[in-house]
Amino acid sequence: MVKNDTCPRSDDRCSAAFPADLIVLYNRVPKTGSTSFTGLAYDLCSRNKFNVLHLNTSKNAHVLSLADQMRFAQNITRWTEKHPALFHGHLAWFDLTAFGVPRLPVYINIVRDPIDRLVSYYYFLRYGDDFRPYLSRRRQGDCKSMDECVTEQGKDCDPMNMWLQVPFFCGHAAACWEPPGNLWALEQAKLNLANKYFLVGVTEEMEDFVALLEATLPSMFRGASDLYLHGEKSHLRKTFNKTTPLPATTEALRRSPIYKAEAEFYQFAFDQFQVLKKRTLMLKADRLMDRGQQYFFEKIRPRSRDGKPQVKDRP
Repeated sequence: MVKNDTCPRSDDRCSAAFPADLIVLYNRVPKTGSTSFTGLAYDLCSRNKFNVLHLNTSKNAHVLSLADQMRFAQNITRWTEKHPALFHGHLAWFDLTAFGVPRLPVYINIVRDPIDRLVSYYYFLRYGDDFRPYLSRRRQGDCKSMDECVTEQGKDCDPMNMWLQVPFFCGHAAACWEPPGNLWALEQAKLNLANKYFLVGVTEEMEDFVALLEATLPSMFRGASDLYLHGEKSHLRKTFNKTTPLPATTEALRRSPIYKAEAEFYQFAFDQFQVLKKRTLMLKADRLMDRGQQYFFEKIRPRSRDGKPQVKDRP
């Protein structure tokens, strides 16, 4: 199902820099700062004239049936009344080209250090967060620390719970999910990140991720950096009572083949993000900003009617 959670828009849907049919798909990985980021989008959508829509899947499933994949692909690409739009939800990547859609979305995402993500998940189950502080959580009342859980080999700190970022980027294929830690899924996830995603940021550098989006998709994300730095929702969701695990706990988790696969994927994503940031942004007046256009056209033929070559000025 698609939750119809949208923003109002005026009639001037098409600005020169903003294609009216732009679709951004943020298939957000849980516990990576995704609520903070989507909070920015909801704050920006009215002023920048785009819609934000949340995908709510039954039983919080991360994969869709083949029929639902077809319906979803048609929904987001043909629901033109809601374009331009940012769709977001906890959903594994899948290739929309297989479904004959008229336009492909721009994929974005955020990843996080796998142990940090597991720690956040563990304490979230017990204490919740400041986004909905009065909501009862599944493990409420269980005060056992992450260190104690790992020592006792508990379920909530099992390395199996780290196996999520790789499958999310790998996709809907069975081998993306089973067996956990498999190298085929890891390599497929890397290929998809490199070739199918417009931008993948890291939780630890959210400010830079926001700056990159503002530089590359300015009509949707204009003002995002200021809002992130100075707005009320820049750190919208913080897990309560989250405690840094002991070195022995971290070392025990790192021995898992699942951790090794997830860590390799995270490092791949991190390195790619650093390269894109270096190529695209520069520091000016203590702010990360677009370097500006670094190319121009020349030697354009045939010449214009007045006999002069059609040369676009250098930026």
